[in-house]
Amino acid sequence: MYVEPAPEDFVAPKSDRVHAILEAEIPDDNYQHWDKLRHMDPPGGLTHREWWWMIKVRRRGQYRVLPLADPAGRQFVYAIPDQVFRALHYVDQRCSGEIAMDEVVTADEQAKGRYLVNSLMEEAIRSSQLEGATTSRQTAKALLRSGRPPKDRSERMILNNYRAMEFMREGIGNRLTPEAILELQRILTEGTLENPDAAGRLQRPGEERVAVYDRNDGELLYEPPPAEQLEERMAALCAFANDEGENGFVHPVVRAILLHFWIGYDHPFEDGNGRTARALFYWYMRTHGYWLVEYLSISNILRNAPAQYTRSYLYTETDSRDTTYFLIYQLEVIRRAVEELHVYLERKTREVREVEELVQGSTSFNQRQLALLGHALREPGAAFSFNSHASSHNVTHETARSDLRQLVGQGLLEEHRVGRGFSFTPAPELSERLKDVA
Repeated sequence: MYVEPAPEDFVAPKSDRVHAILEAEIPDDNYQHWDKLRHMDPPGGLTHREWWWMIKVRRRGQYRVLPLADPAGRQFVYAIPDQVFRALHYVDQRCSGEIAMDEVVTADEQAKGRYLVNSLMEEAIRSSQLEGATTSRQTAKALLRSGRPPKDRSERMILNNYRAMEFMREGIGNRLTPEAILELQRILTEGTLENPDAAGRLQRPGEERVAVYDRNDGELLYEPPPAEQLEERMAALCAFANDEGENGFVHPVVRAILLHFWIGYDHPFEDGNGRTARALFYWYMRTHGYWLVEYLSISNILRNAPAQYTRSYLYTETDSRDTTYFLIYQLEVIRRAVEELHVYLERKTREVREVEELVQGSTSFNQRQLALLGHALREPGAAFSFNSHASSHNVTHETARSDLRQLVGQGLLEEHRVGRGFSFTPAPELSERLKDVA
């Protein structure tokens, strides 16, 4: 259980101690919560309460007020300590503008599109698993690629998440509205709720509010605001997202993270609150130039450490509604997701080059097929036809037919009927298939 600072911990120290406290070297590098700080060794001969009092005095001088309040009307705040500045600088450098990315992603729009589709799939799968879906990653990807109907609730959650990510990209636009949020939640929860009527709407007065409980012992951790406030609170959230009626600059990444927090705190829906919050984070980052975020899976990080995600909310709740704790945690999640993406890209680049070398040295293919396979590896969205292959290599239509049909037979190309003709596209996981054939 997380300990909330007692009222006496905020009482100013006795006058004869104030000077000593103000003179003490009091670091606040990691923005510790009282729950941890009370177990640490205080600096400069201070007591734990004196140490905490001085830290709070300094933090309060940095606070900026949010247009989010608790049910009693007390507003949330946030600060931008040095560690947040450093993290924002990292995100600015790595996730926006014309940053250098590996040629596997940036070589052409088709390859870039394929990596985006894979990333959206990954986030759809991990976000659903974070909320309880039990479908394996391999089965989930096969579901999304094949277009077959989902077999159970877990598969439906994953398909819904993927469609919601597509809606986030294409359906919301540049301004957020309550209607868009409701539609997003409807897409996320369609066909998965015990009460189907709860999809696409806020919880209503008279309904039992969906609280948050400890996954281990069932203890009540958080009870959200009453349903009577939800409509007004969602309108305020949209105004915040659209930068309406505010004084002062809010960094776009800070605003995106706080939108995530806001939905999680208000918990306005019977189900899908976390998934809706994460989708809105992606939407805001994407619409404000942080294009690389579309290729990240923050849910994969959250899924591996769900207790830390919960703790970042609880620390805010139990320390005067200070959302800095949540900001720090989510910025670390973004950093780790960026690092995971670069590891993945390096691995895929290496795989492509290794397979190209393997294929070029193989006796299983003729030179025309080798050229086509090299093209397919670099451009996974490419399409070939009998005519294009014949023209590229100055061979007869029959020779082109033989080349392509042989590759289909080896599971390296997929054949599609298009009008009166045929089109051939690279098979999924072409690199892995080539390793087996070559």
